[in-house]
Amino acid sequence: MIVAMPDDGASPTGARELTAARTRRWDEVLGLLLAMLPPSAVRIRVEGRVIEAVEAMAGRLGAALDAAGRPCTRAHHPAADRPPALPSTAPIPATGPLPATATLSIATLSIATLGTATLGTATLGTATLGTATLGTATLGTATLGTATLGTATLGTATLGTAASAAGAADDTTDGPADIVIGLRTRSTGDDDLDGRADVVVDLHDLSWPVIRRVADRLGVADTWHVSESRAFFAIRATTWDSRFGDDAAAYAAAVADLAPGAGAVVVDVGCGTGRALPPLRAAVGTRGVVLGLDVTPQMLEVARDQGRARPGELLLGDARRLPLASGRVDAVFAAGLVHHLPDIRAGLAELARVCRPGGRLAIFHPSGRAALAARHGRTLRPDEPLAPGQLGPLLAAAGWRLDHHDDASHRFLALASRTSD
Repeated sequence: MIVAMPDDGASPTGARELTAARTRRWDEVLGLLLAMLPPSAVRIRVEGRVIEAVEAMAGRLGAALDAAGRPCTRAHHPAADRPPALPSTAPIPATGPLPATATLSIATLSIATLGTATLGTATLGTATLGTATLGTATLGTATLGTATLGTATLGTATLGTAASAAGAADDTTDGPADIVIGLRTRSTGDDDLDGRADVVVDLHDLSWPVIRRVADRLGVADTWHVSESRAFFAIRATTWDSRFGDDAAAYAAAVADLAPGAGAVVVDVGCGTGRALPPLRAAVGTRGVVLGLDVTPQMLEVARDQGRARPGELLLGDARRLPLASGRVDAVFAAGLVHHLPDIRAGLAELARVCRPGGRLAIFHPSGRAALAARHGRTLRPDEPLAPGQLGPLLAAAGWRLDHHDDASHRFLALASRTSD
């Protein structure tokens, strides 16, 4: 069953046609979501704070389930006050904001049980999710304008599946959900989604959904992370540096604190547009080696275009499976990487694998945790991975010793040393 529950006033979005690339992006996300669902009956709830986001996901997911052989029927709460359901390929219409006191809307979609053969792996083959889909020429940065989603609406949607479509009329709309899909929008805090949702999807732009987190219990950690990371960063690559202003001095200071030393071998994991590469190269000198690795080709292209990388310095790869031999680097620089990893402990262990005993790790961000949380409209929690009481044990379990933790307003920097195996 799918239950859409938006509340507290929608934001205007403006009509936009779905281009081929955007339609393909929706198809990729919907395919990944369908592959996460068990073949048995399951009740899914979609939650979000903008009515259009909730309706876009609920409508398109329902249509995708129908097409995959899981017939869906959508019942409506008696007090429903929502826009009409959207077909899977319909352009998103312009709507006016609802009042802040708008009635909570609920719509229910019941989905039949599916045999395992229907969702074969061929649907999500690497050809479908390849990097060619995200060419920078096709996906201009204008898609992510801040005017896309306003701030007025609080909305949620619940998606559930029933044992059969025929039994849908007997389902209630307020029962517990087996799977919760949480929608993040640019204008809303949604700071409790990580603790509540099994799947978190960014819908900053309604035409470009990106899966950002999947609960371990769904057992799909390796089926979505690379394609979704590329989808998230590819369309932001050309404007990424402008998001943080002139932070060259902050990167230089972090590299100085890491102090890799002349002749060292250093890898910048998740190097992005290469802002750390020039100061790292200056620190290790002509006898040293600097490598920059990122999972998104478009980010590496910007690093090359900006002249921050020399031939042979850039590697396209996954931070969770570094293409480097064990114990071969003297220092690891990781800026803005850790909170993007689906399994932080495993990611830190992979960084430790390639670093020699006694080597150094810098976990850096040019904004402090509080400033970054405020930018995204959320509240800091003491159980977050980079919090003082959490990061030390995480590092220790992965083969590091935390030496320094600096969470100032202008930067975050944690320094660690590689312990002996």
